[in-house]
Amino acid sequence: MPLITPFDPWKSKYCTCPAKYSLSAYTGCSHDCLYCYASSYIRNFSHPRPKKDFLKRLSNQVKNIPKNSIITIANSSDPYQELESSFRLSRGALEILKDFDIRLNIVTKSPLIARDIGLLAEFKNITVSFTLTSLDEKLAKKIEPGLPYSPQEKLKAVSVLSKKIPVAARFDPLIYPLNTGEIEKIVKALKRSGVKQIITSTYKVKPDNLKRMNRAFPEYARLWKSLYLNKGERIGGYDYPPLALRLKIIEKVRKVTLSEGLEFSSCREGFGELNTANCDGTSLSKL
Repeated sequence: MPLITPFDPWKSKYCTCPAKYSLSAYTGCSHDCLYCYASSYIRNFSHPRPKKDFLKRLSNQVKNIPKNSIITIANSSDPYQELESSFRLSRGALEILKDFDIRLNIVTKSPLIARDIGLLAEFKNITVSFTLTSLDEKLAKKIEPGLPYSPQEKLKAVSVLSKKIPVAARFDPLIYPLNTGEIEKIVKALKRSGVKQIITSTYKVKPDNLKRMNRAFPEYARLWKSLYLNKGERIGGYDYPPLALRLKIIEKVRKVTLSEGLEFSSCREGFGELNTANCDGTSLSKL
């Protein structure tokens, strides 16, 4: 079974990413984010496990990847979740990949990535997309209960990374009204930490993640039902909030981002004309 697979095999009409591959050392994720979509697709997602013979298989399979291809680590299972502290498979993957002519994009929300800054800096063509959802410590812990790091620890890790490599920040999902009041504060904090681009998107509903959100925030259950299930749009198997609300929120993030002199992109929103850079941050590696 291949470890390195084409990204977005379903060809979502709202996906504006460049052609690339996905790679993950782990199946599942320990962060237990309430808003997670991957739990709808991957069995026992909240019980992560390393992939069998991962490093050996990767060493063989990467030889078949065309030169200058983009490989993203990882699109669903965080490469720096707690398993990585013990198994070090993501670090092992970096040791293998650094000898190949590829463009590397790492997606994480864990400060553990700063452990590998020396190795990451050896790559000639690399970007990191670091996720920050809220600066409110209580809210962050509530929506990402399995992530044992505070927002300030995240920002500190971003500062470490940005001194050596290009960093984009994924300010997502935007969950109305939980974190949409933090837009200006978060964008400015991320700029101070050294990011070059803000990538954002709204929360998309799947039945299982909505159940988790409603349990954690019962005071918003009726509102979310109205916005997503009654007034929203069904797109590609997800329930989106109403178009007007989505656009209003995304445009606000864009306005603040551009005023801070940063690149901007929205992800899977259908607003590609608002983007100033690739929606996954990979264009930063060309700057």
